[in-house]
Amino acid sequence: MTRIIAGRWGGRRITTPPGDGTRPTSDRVRESVFASLNSLLGGFDGLRVLDLFAGSGALGLECVSRGAAHADLVESDARAARTIQRNVTELGASARVHRVTAQRYVAANSGPWDLVFLDPPYAVPTEEVASIVAALRPSLVEDAVVVVERSSRDEFTWPEGFDALRDKSYGETRLWYGH
Repeated sequence: MTRIIAGRWGGRRITTPPGDGTRPTSDRVRESVFASLNSLLGGFDGLRVLDLFAGSGALGLECVSRGAAHADLVESDARAARTIQRNVTELGASARVHRVTAQRYVAANSGPWDLVFLDPPYAVPTEEVASIVAALRPSLVEDAVVVVERSSRDEFTWPEGFDALRDKSYGETRLWYGH
C-alpha cells in the first residue's frame, strides 16, 4: 500500500498494482518531489497534471489532493490501469485513466499540461524517455515543469527546447526536473 502524503486526502492509503510490474515511488522520495515542486511551482492549485507510466496513480493523485484541477493518468498495463481506476473512484478524484502507451497518448493529445511526470520502468531506454519528453513540448504551458524518474545508474539529458532545473538522487532513484 502507498499513501497520499498531503492535501485533502493526506494519510489515505491507495492500492498498488499486483505483482512486480510496477515500481512505486517511495513515500520518502515523493515527499521530496512534492517539496521541490511546491518551491518550483508555488503550489498546485488549478494545475493540469499528466502522469505517464502512472503505476498506481500516486503522483497524479497526490497533485489532485493538493489542489490540482485535473490529472490524466496514463498506464498501458491492464492490471495497473484497473488499480488506478479503483483509486480514482475511491477518492472521487478529478482524474481520468488512459490505458494506452505513453508514446501513443502523447502523440494523440495536446494538453495543455502544467506538470508532467515520467516514471517509466528502468528497462525503458533513456533515448525513448527523451523522445517522449521531446514530443511533449507543444502540449506544455509556458512555465510547465517535467519530472523524470530513472535509475541513479542512468544518465538523462534534456532534449532540445528544455532547460534543466535540478536533479537529485535518492539511493537507486534519481529525479530530473526541467522546463
